[in-house]
Amino acid sequence: MKPTHPRRLQRLPAAAALLLSGCATFSQDGGMTSVSQLTEQRTGQAVSRMTTDAATDANAARVAGLLQQRLDPNTVVQIALLNNRGLQASFAALGVAEAEYVQAGRLRNPGFSFSHLRGGESLEIDRSVTFDLIGLLTLPLRSAIAQRRFGQAGLQAASAAVALAADARRAFFEAVAARQTARYMEQVRSAAEAGAALAARMAKVGNWSRLDLAREQAFYAQAVAQQARAGQNETATREQLIRLLGLWGQQSALLLPERLPDLPGAAPEITSLESQAMAQRLDIQMAKRDAEATANGLGLTRATGFVNVLDAGYANKSQSGQPRENGYTIALELPVFDWGSAKRANAEALYMEAVHRSADTAIRARSEVREAYAAYRTTYDIARHYRDEIVPLRRRISEEVLLRYNGMLVGVFELLADAREQAGSVNAAIEAQRDFWLADTALQGAISGPGASIKR
Repeated sequence: MKPTHPRRLQRLPAAAALLLSGCATFSQDGGMTSVSQLTEQRTGQAVSRMTTDAATDANAARVAGLLQQRLDPNTVVQIALLNNRGLQASFAALGVAEAEYVQAGRLRNPGFSFSHLRGGESLEIDRSVTFDLIGLLTLPLRSAIAQRRFGQAGLQAASAAVALAADARRAFFEAVAARQTARYMEQVRSAAEAGAALAARMAKVGNWSRLDLAREQAFYAQAVAQQARAGQNETATREQLIRLLGLWGQQSALLLPERLPDLPGAAPEITSLESQAMAQRLDIQMAKRDAEATANGLGLTRATGFVNVLDAGYANKSQSGQPRENGYTIALELPVFDWGSAKRANAEALYMEAVHRSADTAIRARSEVREAYAAYRTTYDIARHYRDEIVPLRRRISEEVLLRYNGMLVGVFELLADAREQAGSVNAAIEAQRDFWLADTALQGAISGPGASIKR
């Protein structure tokens, strides 16, 4: 067999390395196009990564413009996706994953060794250049695995954006409901204060009993405590919304609406919820890709479990008074102590873990969708019941009591007692309306996002 010329052996690995490593380059968008599309499909808003001062300034200008108007759920989501720095940190993590993907598509740098020996009149020089052959052989597989992990990081970034949008919507409804309740409780406290003052005057002249006076004073004291609690809740929910929007300083002066949005005319009948969730939920897609990446990693482990190091390269030797010697060198790790069985067992266990986790994610997603839809329908029915039945009935009762009071058929005590009962009904109606919008947000998250639940 005719031996291969050393120069050819030298050129072959180098040419292959240049060819394959040239394929691993950074993308123009850093993977953000896919992330933005996934986010827009689920939230209606695109996202971008702020990598320059100009992009940061442009985002700040857009946010400032949006804050000049009264906020609504869509505006809140838009501001959060533009301005939340935690989300930008998730996008930066996507850049880390892309760098790892590009690195996986490049060979380990060649090694060069040089030795210089002199003894008397004798001079010996050894030179060698080595290349990672096992890395060259497994380069396509390693690159494919890293590419899948890069795609997985894109799904994680999109999932973070969708989750942030859901959190911002939820915080908006919480803040508006708290604001509405606080304003109403302020009115209740003022009415209770007037009632307590009237009761004190009537008791002083002997027209009211001490029991009736104590009742009105207790109601006023309770109204003061409820107003304080409502004010604190308004502040807490507002600050939570501000944090999610990434605002500070003068930007914190949010223009919130006075009341919650009206209920829709009818709760839509949504069919095939579980099928939609299986196709759209990002956590399910991440679980599937994780299992695929682990399966491919298992193939790489099996391929390299027996031989981990295989280097080959060109070598030459110069010695005084002797012609120059050329040849090649091979370095091979001998599987004497470690035959790779532990690595393979570890990879197989990780694969089975990913498979079972993927199945568990799908089962949980189906259950979450059913639970979220049940909550959506129930809260809608309750809120509509308060809107169409309870609140109108309480208003009608109050009107009748007022008519009877004007006709001197009932006294002040009955009028004030009715006001106390009406206050409880109005607060319950506000809470029911808020719970519906929270359930609506949770249902959207259960179908298309990473999953969400009503947080109380």
